[in-house]
Amino acid sequence: MTRIYQLHRYKKYLEERYRKLVERANDYKYEDECKSDRSAFKAMRVLEKLNRVKYLDKDTSNAIM
Repeated sequence: MTRIYQLHRYKKYLEERYRKLVERANDYKYEDECKSDRSAFKAMRVLEKLNRVKYLDKDTSNAIM
């Protein structure tokens, strides 16, 4: 398994995780503020990682061309 393939797989995993956390934060918005805030915070951390991976992915795609 190549590193580029692993990078794409990790990116897909992070995107799915981010989507689920944002959805969970929106679901809990009116029921339990604490759970909503916790999910939103986790989503922000996942988004940070996702942005790093996207930067690396962009960098590797430029190196290949």
